[in-house]
Amino acid sequence: MEEIEVKFLNINPTSLQAKLKKIGAKKVGHYFYRRQMFDYADWRLDKKSAWVRLRDEGDKITLAYKQRLGVKSHSGKHNDGGMQEIEIEVSDFDKTSAILLSTGLVKKYYQENKRIRWKKGNVEFDIDFWPRLNPYLEIEAPSWKAIDKAIVLLGLNPDDKKIFTANQVYKLNGINELDYEEITFKRFVKRKILKK
Repeated sequence: MEEIEVKFLNINPTSLQAKLKKIGAKKVGHYFYRRQMFDYADWRLDKKSAWVRLRDEGDKITLAYKQRLGVKSHSGKHNDGGMQEIEIEVSDFDKTSAILLSTGLVKKYYQENKRIRWKKGNVEFDIDFWPRLNPYLEIEAPSWKAIDKAIVLLGLNPDDKKIFTANQVYKLNGINELDYEEITFKRFVKRKILKK
């Protein structure tokens, strides 16, 4: 299943929320996310721009397989073609992690972020806060047409949209997530050995 979303980098959360309110969007809530990424010991998923993500969203826990589509580069300087996402809800973060590790997957890295979610109809507007990054906007919708309408409603420049992952935002800022075992608001823990 294709995940349809775009990012707009380096936004001002205060003025953006005023715009969202003006267009009739409703604030859904504030969230703190923690996630653990998994791969095989030989990093075979990473080699095809894919990963397994276990995420605690506060009100639910999800397990997903994600794969970047139409990858032109890993630098963050070029947009991807999109994202494949297969996601289910699970009931327990630690037990699901234990199951994944028992199947032969290994921990790739642990990561945190914060999010303010707004919604208008079936379009979600997420203001994301990640350690060591400027806030950015993520717009997710059921179609590219709905994304384009949301961009126009907010008065954003369509040429500024980014179709890529948080990893690529980090790379644009000179940070390679694979160099770290843990990326949190309190600390970045360097990886001792990177196996690939």
